[in-house]
Parts: sequence; structure tokens; C-alpha cells
Amino acid sequence: MELVSVDSTIVRAHQESAGLAVAGETLDALEQALTEEKGGSACGAAAGAAGDAPQVTPDADDADTSQQDRAATRRRRKARAKAGELGRSRGGLSSKIHAGVDASELPLAFVLTPGQAADCPRFVTVLDKIRIPDPIGRPRTRPAAVAADKAYSSKANRAYLRRRGISAVIPEKSDQQANRKKRGSAGGRPVVFDPQRYRQRNTVERCFQKIKTWRGLATRYDKSPESYEAGLCLRGLVMWLKLLTSTT
Repeated sequence: MELVSVDSTIVRAHQESAGLAVAGETLDALEQALTEEKGGSACGAAAGAAGDAPQVTPDADDADTSQQDRAATRRRRKARAKAGELGRSRGGLSSKIHAGVDASELPLAFVLTPGQAADCPRFVTVLDKIRIPDPIGRPRTRPAAVAADKAYSSKANRAYLRRRGISAVIPEKSDQQANRKKRGSAGGRPVVFDPQRYRQRNTVERCFQKIKTWRGLATRYDKSPESYEAGLCLRGLVMWLKLLTSTT
């Protein structure tokens, strides 16, 4: 593996794919996690305890109950979407495919997330999933270099590549460059960037174009993320088999 390119693409999800059947315990756990992320209803309870309890009329009580029911429905809907790796982005429900691709435009690893998920935190996850078997010994997991766009430029990602002895072909963001220059010698050395190697990053874009020639992958119809990931793996295997059969 001389060079691996990492990038992501958003896939629109059909409205029927949101109806994933989730076990009650799993759905309750996800709903509880979403409630804790937003602070839950403890804030409202604490606010009510900070003084005399207001008199509640029957109409106000009904309105409050209806509002709580709507909030619970929204939390459950978000929990169901999270379990199905679906998210809200431009245009509605969507999923995002994060992929690592070699220089021959062939996929090496896939990671599926909700559509609004950021690219940078999935960089390490994609690289850790790369496994290329050899006839003898353990599979290869470390490419010579990794190319990615500015969205993946972070200290954590560069430190990860440096620790594994992998060359980073990632341009530096303008704000990161300005902050480094503003700190002077304390900001460290400029990042090493090879523009000639960076030109090969478009292999991942061409790989996504080939993947989306399958209608079931260009638009997500599968309700479960496992079914959609299985389709991605199947498409990747077909692409690999075409290369292998053409060279034998």
C-alpha cells in the first residue's frame, strides 16, 4: 500500500428506511443517552423547586402533558434514527460513508455514520479497519502515506500517523496555519505537505462514483445499517474481482 486516500460522501436515505425495528431496551437506552446529553428534565424540575409552586389549571396541565409527549416522541424518533445510522442534514435523512481507497480506486475499508457526523473523528477508525492479507504472515495494516483533504487536518490525526510511521499528505487549514505563526517558535514547525502526492487523492472520489452506480447504494433503502454495509462490502468485492480477473 503506497498511498491510501480517505474521504466521505453523503447518501440520501429513503423515508421508508427510517422505520427500523429496534428492541425496546436498546431504544430506551438510546433515548436516555439523548436526554442526558441535553441535560434531561432535571433542569425544569430544579427551576420549579426554586420558589413557590405555581398554581396549575387543568388547561395548563393538559398543555404541559401534551408538550412532554411531543418531546418524548421527538427523543424516541432521534434514538431510532441513531440506531439506524441516520441523521438530519441538507435535504432530510441521510447517512455518510467514510472510506479508505488505494491508488487503484479500490475500497479498503468502510465506516457508516449518520449524515451530519463530522469527518475528522472517523479518520483513525477508517485506517484501523484496513486489513490486506498476504500469502505469508499477518495482514498489512500500514500504508506508506495517507492523503486527505483539510477536513482531516488535526493534531490528533497527524500524531496518529506520526506514531505509526505513515506520511501525512494533508494540507493545513488556514486558521491552524495562522495560529501556529502567531505563536512563533512555540507553534512548532510547518507541516510537511507534498502537492504532487495530493493530486492522487481523487482516487477516493472516483471510487465513490463507481459505488453509486448501484441504485441501492446511491440512495439508502435499507432500514438496518448492517444491510446497507453489506451492500457496500458486496460492491467493493465486485470491484476487486474485476481487477483480479482482468490481471489473471
